[in-house]
Amino acid sequence: MTEFVLVAGAWLGAWAWDEVAGELRGAGYGVHPLTLSGLAEKRGVPAGQQTHVQDIVDEVERLDLRDVVLVGHSYSGVPAGQAAERIGDRLARVVFVDANVPVDGETFLSGWPSDPVRAAIEKHDGFWPPLTADDCAGQDLTDDQIARLLRDATPHPGATLTEPAVLTRSLAELPTTYIKCLLDGEEPLDPVRELLGSERWELVRMDTGHWPMLSRPRELAEILHQSAGREGVRVHRWT
Repeated sequence: MTEFVLVAGAWLGAWAWDEVAGELRGAGYGVHPLTLSGLAEKRGVPAGQQTHVQDIVDEVERLDLRDVVLVGHSYSGVPAGQAAERIGDRLARVVFVDANVPVDGETFLSGWPSDPVRAAIEKHDGFWPPLTADDCAGQDLTDDQIARLLRDATPHPGATLTEPAVLTRSLAELPTTYIKCLLDGEEPLDPVRELLGSERWELVRMDTGHWPMLSRPRELAEILHQSAGREGVRVHRWT
């Protein structure tokens, strides 16, 4: 049986996947939403980026999961991409949801104007403070969804953003689906654009914002279902 391991992005915990997880379980899959160290119910646990990589690897090994579809959203694409190569033949596919991807030797903050984030981390004792309502505007979220996001988000451990990724081979070798959420920008980041040239990578666009597990959970669950191989993924390759 295909087993989904779902990892949400910065500030979020396993709770963010509640609706998607319900849809996937209803379709007969094993589903394992994961809260990373230092977030949500694990707030207070010290964490760097490699801690988060190990969180994912440990979950897969602890549950002895096989045929794993590993899903990383936003920031969590960085640890998920590293974990994907470390779980070896347990992996069936990686799905990046509007995510950053790891680049060997680079940090999450590499390649974009990150001075405000670094300043915020320094000002807030090593943590990236959670979202504001303004950050959620224009992202296809209802007022209730925004309220939940603001209520349940927790400060994100800053060290996870400033430690470099460690890869031993190219992500282009991994079977991958990349989901681009168009309300958060129509073009993927440069490292993603390069990887989409691989025959093993597929691109799916969603006409929603950066948090599709909240704004479009059924549609996202359907794309994940397709990525598991029961049906062909509707692919729109970036050109």
